[in-house]
Amino acid sequence: MPAGTIRYWAAAKAAAGTAEEPYTAATLAEALDAVCERHPGELGRVLRRCSFLIDGAPVGTRSHETVRLAEGGTVEVLPPFAGG
Repeated sequence: MPAGTIRYWAAAKAAAGTAEEPYTAATLAEALDAVCERHPGELGRVLRRCSFLIDGAPVGTRSHETVRLAEGGTVEVLPPFAGG
C-alpha cells in the first residue's frame, strides 16, 4: 500500500488541525476516507469543497476512486478555486 504525505491549506488546514500528515492508501478516496475518520466533524464538510493536486497534477473532476496514489507521493488539499 503506497504511503506519502497529505498537505492541507486554508480551511482544510484549520479543520484538520495540522498542516500535513502521512497517508497509507491506494487511491485518493481511501486517503480522504482515512483522514475523515481521524478528524471527524468539519474536515469532511471542507473536503467536499476542496480541489486536489496529486504530485503536482490536478485531479479535476475525476472520481477520487480512480485517482491512484504513489509511494512517496504528495496530496495537496486546496481551496476550491485553486488547482482546478
